[in-house]
Amino acid sequence: MAHMQNKSKEPVLILASASPRRSQLLRQAGIAFEAIPSRAEEIVEDDPEDMVLRNAKLKAESVALAHPQRLVLGSDTTVALGRRTFGKPKDLGQARQMLGELSGKTHTVYTAVALVKSTPSGLESSSGICASKVSFKKLDTAAIDKYLEKVNVLDKAGAYAAQECADMIIEKIEGPFDNVMGLPISTVKELLKNTNFQ
Repeated sequence: MAHMQNKSKEPVLILASASPRRSQLLRQAGIAFEAIPSRAEEIVEDDPEDMVLRNAKLKAESVALAHPQRLVLGSDTTVALGRRTFGKPKDLGQARQMLGELSGKTHTVYTAVALVKSTPSGLESSSGICASKVSFKKLDTAAIDKYLEKVNVLDKAGAYAAQECADMIIEKIEGPFDNVMGLPISTVKELLKNTNFQ
């Protein structure tokens, strides 16, 4: 019984993210966690899948090193049109440009998830990646401006949120919706189930 009480005070899992959407998705899935944002510097590289995998691991590793023996979940999301990636826009001007480029096209949202634990023998990790296809409606300048008035996009890859006013810009989504939000819960659960760190 004492063990259970201790567990409730300190969840097994740390989420290495300040993202309210990732926290919300974990809570909805019934996964106990505490959020400790990572301060790791994100890298940018040409291959979107490699990039999100490396960033997810970097985020998790930086928090795991500060919290030995705790299981840490890191995640990274990018929007890719072909090989071109769209991160978070610096300002509304860049957000308009991004939405204009995505207009009328189908892009891929990649989210990588990494589980990392710092053990006496070193860092142990396992990771996975999820992809969803998102087709945008044809957007003119007025439609883009109207969307940007309603949604704060500056903290979102690709300058949009699938869970906010999606019908204004999105035609259809193929693949997990929570992946487009920033955390594919099925991938997280699979990693948690199959990971046996020391």
